Amino acid sequence: MAIFTAAISPAVAIMTFIYLSKKIELEPLPLIVRMFIIGVIMVFPIMFIQYAFEVEGVFQSPLLRSFFLAGLIEEFFKWFFLLFVVYQHSDFDHHYDGIIYAVAISLGFATIENVIYLFSNGIEIAILRAVFPVSSHALFGIIMGYYMGKAKFAEAHRTRCLVLALFIPVSLHTVYDFIITVFEQSWLYWITPFMIILWVIGFRKIKEANLHHQELLKP
Repeated sequence: MAIFTAAISPAVAIMTFIYLSKKIELEPLPLIVRMFIIGVIMVFPIMFIQYAFEVEGVFQSPLLRSFFLAGLIEEFFKWFFLLFVVYQHSDFDHHYDGIIYAVAISLGFATIENVIYLFSNGIEIAILRAVFPVSSHALFGIIMGYYMGKAKFAEAHRTRCLVLALFIPVSLHTVYDFIITVFEQSWLYWITPFMIILWVIGFRKIKEANLHHQELLKP
């Protein structure tokens, strides 16, 4: 029970912060929960795909593994379900909503991944898992959701924003995984500044997305 609590607590804390950071009406919980559950379910087919490539010895160099098996596959599935489940939904009526739904699906994925990892390796690394893998998924989600929201409400460059909603998280996820893979002994020294930069970007995107409510309130 302690391991399970430690595994899900970071996601609950981050999701609560993201949810309550919206400056206008809050989103309906059922749709957020649905996206979270989709993120949970996504883990298993993705793990199977990654395992199949590993068994076949495909994309096993550090860079290819980081790009194809971590960055591209994981972020593409998140992006795909965001696009086809919530993008046209009537409750997606604010720029910031993209961030909420993207973080929900990202944390669903990160939570079940964290549960599996902690049950396999012990609760001792729960804090490191919360600070790095779980929060990184949330930050990738913030960036994806920001551009997804921008695509829906921008009058121009919608296709460009949708592409950026996928391309930027894939690129950042690739860099994250590459650092963890290559710098096995000193990864903490490399990943910490990278995560600080991600948090700065994330907070900026939250602030910018929230500015949309000011536009809605203008006469």
